Amino acid sequence: MPNVFAQVAKEKTGLVLVTGATGSGKSTTLAALLNEINETKSIHVITLEDPVEFVHPQKKATFNQREMGTDFDKFSTGLRAALRQAPKIILVGEMRDRETVEIGLSAAETGHLVVSTLHTIDAGQTINRLLGLFEQEEQAQVRLRLADTLRWVVSQRLAPKVGGGRVALLEIMGANLRVKDTIAMGEKEGSSFYEIIEANYTFGWRSFDQTILDSFEQGLLTEESALLYCTKKGPVSRGIDNIKKKRGELTSDISSLQMKRGDGSSPAASVKKPDLPPIPTTLKIKV
Repeated sequence: MPNVFAQVAKEKTGLVLVTGATGSGKSTTLAALLNEINETKSIHVITLEDPVEFVHPQKKATFNQREMGTDFDKFSTGLRAALRQAPKIILVGEMRDRETVEIGLSAAETGHLVVSTLHTIDAGQTINRLLGLFEQEEQAQVRLRLADTLRWVVSQRLAPKVGGGRVALLEIMGANLRVKDTIAMGEKEGSSFYEIIEANYTFGWRSFDQTILDSFEQGLLTEESALLYCTKKGPVSRGIDNIKKKRGELTSDISSLQMKRGDGSSPAASVKKPDLPPIPTTLKIKV
């Protein structure tokens, strides 16, 4: 995982979302996050899962792992019951409905760290999905609550790796003033989540396109896979050409171009140098 991912495990309160399509490795990423917490913090962690995929042994943290259908009937009731048992971190398997999102926001506002997943492909769609669960007249208030509580959005895709296996492509967005303002006021030209993420690359944030170019440069992805899994093909295609130029590779399969005249002859054979007058060696001036 990228180094910035370690900062997610250091959060004390708020909402952390790991998003991606089914089978993109969200559960594995969450397990790595909880394992890091388990090795570094002596706190109480409650997980609400459907089903339990990774069993966490007792290291430093105290884990209570609960399964839907056995310990609770739906995420909203399980989350409401978990709040009364003094957890510091609550893992919710999925934000499926409005009630779960509302309780999760309340838990994040009252000093808990809530970690959950959504089936969305990037940060912008994640915000829109959460807002779309509420009525139009409620969205302004939900935007403000989300701007205050959201800490990280980690979106994930799995792409085939050169030589076999798969490589995890991550889009990571944290929380700063620009992100909070965009959540509260909505995206506009020059202030989209994609542009904000790319502008904060030096802080460890990264868009899918930046991750794909890094992976291509390291030889983990083929050019075909890079263009298939990217968000915007134009910038990625130009980035791939720049990487190839640095390596000394051809960026085009066209080796040479020639124009033919109407008679079929090449310009090199028919073009003659014009006859120029000789350059005088002395210059006479009349007074």
